Amino acid sequence: MSEIKAKLDENTALLTAAGAPWEMQEQAIDGIPYRLYANAPKTVKELLDAGRQHGDKEFLIFQDERWSFNQFYKMADQISHQLVHQYHIKKGDRVAIAMRNYPEWMVAFVAISNIGAVAVPLNSWGQAEELEYGLTDAGVKVVFCDQRRFDHIAHRLPELGVPAIVAHPSDELPAAISKDMHSLAESAGDVELPVVDIDTEDTAMIMYTSGTTGNPKGAISTQQNVCQAIYHFELAGIAAAMTNPDAIGKMLEKGFDPKVLLALPLFHVSGCYSVFLLSLRGGRPIVMMYKWDVETALQLIEGENITMVSAVPTMLWELLESPQWSDYNTNSIFSFGAGGAAQPARLPELVSKKLPDSFPGTGYGMTESNAAGFSSTGAVYSDKPKAAGTIAPIVDIKICDEKGKELPQGEPGEIYLRSPTVVQGYWNKPEATAETFKDGWLVTGDVGYLDDDGYLFLTDRIKDMVIRGGENIYSAEIEAVIYQLEDIAEVAAFGVPHETLGEELAVVIRARANNSLTTETVQRHIGEHLANFKVPTHVFFSEKELPKNAARKILKKQIRQEYIAKLTK
Repeated sequence: MSEIKAKLDENTALLTAAGAPWEMQEQAIDGIPYRLYANAPKTVKELLDAGRQHGDKEFLIFQDERWSFNQFYKMADQISHQLVHQYHIKKGDRVAIAMRNYPEWMVAFVAISNIGAVAVPLNSWGQAEELEYGLTDAGVKVVFCDQRRFDHIAHRLPELGVPAIVAHPSDELPAAISKDMHSLAESAGDVELPVVDIDTEDTAMIMYTSGTTGNPKGAISTQQNVCQAIYHFELAGIAAAMTNPDAIGKMLEKGFDPKVLLALPLFHVSGCYSVFLLSLRGGRPIVMMYKWDVETALQLIEGENITMVSAVPTMLWELLESPQWSDYNTNSIFSFGAGGAAQPARLPELVSKKLPDSFPGTGYGMTESNAAGFSSTGAVYSDKPKAAGTIAPIVDIKICDEKGKELPQGEPGEIYLRSPTVVQGYWNKPEATAETFKDGWLVTGDVGYLDDDGYLFLTDRIKDMVIRGGENIYSAEIEAVIYQLEDIAEVAAFGVPHETLGEELAVVIRARANNSLTTETVQRHIGEHLANFKVPTHVFFSEKELPKNAARKILKKQIRQEYIAKLTK
C-alpha cells in the first residue's frame, strides 16, 4: 500500500472511531446490514438548520444580488409558511423545482424540506413535454419555476391542477394559476415554522436521473439517505485536509476566505450536494452562475477571489485550456473538483501546470447513491490520478460479471454498491427498480476494477462498450488515448454496426483551430498505444461542440445515431 493511502486510512480511522465525530454504527435495514454515521442528522431539516448559525455572513452572490444567511433563511421560512397555509402542503406531498440556477432554487429546496414535503428537482433544460412528464409522474402539488419554465407549462397547469410559484417573472402572471415568489414571501411577514414530525425513513427527495435515453427515472431518497451522504462528504473533506497539511498551509498563507463557484446545475447531485448543501452548512459563500460560460467564470474567479471550483471534467478542461486563462488573476483558486464523468487523461497534468499549489480532486458516485461512493483529493489524487478514488467508510463494493458473480480483485466487471446512501428505488417504475436494486446492492451499469491498494478505476459504461468480433473495446480507454494528442477539445468513441464483426469502432473529434490532425495521425497514435483491434475504423471531425445534457455529459446515443445515418447514406 502506498504511503499516502496508508495515511488517509489512518486519519479516516481516527475520525470514525468510537466517540469521534463520525463514529460508525452497524444497523440492519430490511434485514440488510449497513454501516452508518451515528452522529449524522436524522432529517434534512436538521441537516439544513446548521446553516442558521452563520447569521449575517454573506451566503449568495448572483449577478448584482448579495444575500446573507439570515436573508436566505427568512425567505425560506416565509415560503414554508405559505406552502402550509395557502397551498395546504402536508408531509410527503411532492413539490417540484423547475428553474435554472437562481438563489430562489435554493430557497425553494429549504422551504420544502422545512415542512417534510418531498423536493422534486426537475431538469431545467427540459422542454414542455419533459417538464410535464416530471410533474405528472411525481404527482406534484405545487411547482416553483422561473419565467421560461413557466411559459413552457402554463397552458397545462390548470388541467394538471398544479399552481406555480414563479421566481424572477418578466411578464404579468395569471393570478388563477401562479404567484410571484417574492411577493408571496413578503405577504407572510414574520413567521414561525410549523412543527412537523419528520421520521428518518420518510421520503425527502425524488431526483430525476440525467439519463440520456427515454424518460428520466425518479430516484427516491429518504431523509437518512441524504443526511448520511452529506455527513460523509464532510468527513471526506476533513480526512483529506488532515492527509495534506502542506497544501492546507499554502492555502492559508494566501489569505483568501473560502468562496465557491457554482457552475453546475442545482438539479444535479453535484451542484445540489457538493456546492449548495455543503456550503450552506459550512458557512461558505457561493458565487452562482446562471449557466456555464468560460469567460464569465474567469471574470468571477478574479472579481470574487473564488477559492473552490467544482465542475465536471469537461468544464475544467475548457477553463484551463481557455486562451483567456492568462488574462485573469486566478491566484485565489485552491480547490478543484472534477466529478460526474471520466476525466481526460491530460487533465491532472493540466491542473498541475496551471495551478501547481491547488488541491485537486475527483470522485465517483451517482444520483442513485446520492453521489457517495469513491473520492480522491490532494496527494491521494496525485498518487493515482487515473483512479476514481478510494472507497467511503460506509460503502461496500463488489465487482461482478454479467451473471452477478463476484470477480477477483483487479479484474474489470460491473460495479455494485451498497450503503445507507443508496436510494429506495425509482418512483412508479417497479421493473426498473428490480433491475437496478438487488438485495440492497445498486447495480451501477459502470465497468471498473479495484487495484491492490483499494483504488477504483473506471473503464466504461456497459452500454458504451463496443464488441468487435467478440473483443470488448472500452470507449473510455480509446477517448483517454486520443486526449493525449495536442489540440483535442473533446472526443466521443462509440460502436457502429458491421455486417460480420457485429460492431466496429468509430470516434468523433472536435479539435482546436489551426490543428494538423488527420484520420491517419489519430489511427497511428492509437495503434502505437493499444491493440490493433482498438484502432477506430472511422474517424470523424466536427467543427461544432459535441451535444451534451444539462450535466455537461456528452450524449453518446445522439452522436452515434447521427453518424450511423451518415455512414448508411
